[in-house]
Amino acid sequence: MTKQTILGRVTQLAKANINALLDQAEDPQKMLDQLIREYTANISEAEQAVATTIGNLRLMEQDHQEDVDAAKEWGGKALAASRKADELRAAGSAAEADKFDNLAKVALGRQLRSEKEARAAEPTIASQTEVVDRLKSGLDQMKTKLSELKAKRDELVARTKSAEAQNRMADSVKSIDVLDPTSELSRFEDKVRREEARALGKQELAASSLDAQFEQLDSLGDSAEVEARLAALKAA
Repeated sequence: MTKQTILGRVTQLAKANINALLDQAEDPQKMLDQLIREYTANISEAEQAVATTIGNLRLMEQDHQEDVDAAKEWGGKALAASRKADELRAAGSAAEADKFDNLAKVALGRQLRSEKEARAAEPTIASQTEVVDRLKSGLDQMKTKLSELKAKRDELVARTKSAEAQNRMADSVKSIDVLDPTSELSRFEDKVRREEARALGKQELAASSLDAQFEQLDSLGDSAEVEARLAALKAA
C-alpha cells in the first residue's frame, strides 16, 4: 500500500457522513455494525501503514543528522589539517605541509558531499513529515468517527429495545381491552341490577296487591257500617 493510497483512504473514511449512510440503509443497525467492523479493520491497517511511514521518516531523519554531523566533523578535520600544514610550512617543511593540505582538501571534499546529501534529503523529509502529520490527523478523525459510530449503534439499539418494549406494552393493553375482565364484571353487574329490579318489581307488585286487599276490606267495612246504620233507622 502506497502512502498516497493510505492517505486517500484515511481521508475518505474520516469524512464519511454517517447520517447520510444511515438514511440510505434498509437496516441501520446492521449498517452500523458493518461500518464499525470496517472502520476497526481499516484503522488497524492504517495504523500499521502509518507506523511504517513514521519509521521510514525517522530513518531519513537519522541519516540526515548523520550527514550533518559528518559534514561538521569533516570540516573540523579539514581545519586541523590546514593548520598543521601552515605550521609545517612555517617550519620549512613544505613537503609535509603539502601532505596535510591534501588531507585538508580530502576532508573538505567529504564535508561537501555530506552537506549535499543532507540538503538533498531535506525536501523529502519535509514532505514525509507533512504526510505523517496528515496521516496522524486522519487516524485521529477515524478514531473519533469510530467512537461516533459506536455511540450511534448503542443509541439505536437502546431506541430499538425501547420501541419493542412499548410495542409489547401496547399489544398487552390491546389484549387486555379485548379480554377486559371489567367487561365481565360489568355484565355481571348488569345481571345483578336486573335481578334487583325484578325483585323490586315483585315487591311493588306485592305491595299493590296488599293495598288492594286493604282497600277491599275498607270497602266491606263501609258497607257493614251503612247496613248497621240503616237497621238503626228502621228500629227507631
